Amino acid sequence: MKRRRKKFKTIFVLLMLFCALAAIQNYFQHRTPHTVKSDPFADVKKYSPLIQNELEKYHLENYTTVVIALMQQESHGKGGDPMQASESAGLAPNTIKDPKQSIQVGVKHFQRALTYGNQKKVDFPTIIQAYNMGIGYIDYVAQHGGKHSEDLAKQFSLLQVQKKPNIYTCRDNKNNFRYPYCYGDFTYSTKVTKNVHSLADSVSVISSKKTTSESF
Repeated sequence: MKRRRKKFKTIFVLLMLFCALAAIQNYFQHRTPHTVKSDPFADVKKYSPLIQNELEKYHLENYTTVVIALMQQESHGKGGDPMQASESAGLAPNTIKDPKQSIQVGVKHFQRALTYGNQKKVDFPTIIQAYNMGIGYIDYVAQHGGKHSEDLAKQFSLLQVQKKPNIYTCRDNKNNFRYPYCYGDFTYSTKVTKNVHSLADSVSVISSKKTTSESF
């Protein structure tokens, strides 16, 4: 009798163990794989408080997301001059080594482009492109309908190349997508606009204050 009880207990334990293993196997077979993706804007978002504070000096804090998108295109938040603002200050590329100074100069450059662009009544993509190509691009677009296009950016770029053919060469690389439009990046406004939309779909850039991309 004792042997039967012992045998029964053994069978019962084995059955329960089998059921448990089957349940575990079923759980992992039907579990939806979850991949944690890194945030491509992580490095630029860390500068969002500095960018917002600088924009507040011009009452332009609503453009925080736009300027973050500019920084993403310029440097992905890397280096001492993440806004790549040295040239806009009349300095050689990458002269600025302090991110805070870079943001100050970069925001000032953006503010100038925005103010002048509004005066000339051009569209916002033109203002964004002017961050890359300079204020002169705003004048050029104003004379050609007031709306940015990559064709206009190419035309303006080629004019600048013709003025300084020995400087704007794309490093003599004819496989460069910009060649022969080697002054600036004629796709710049398109890329920044894409960054703005991607930021809107990512984790909130700033939790304390609302930002906007309505200009797009």
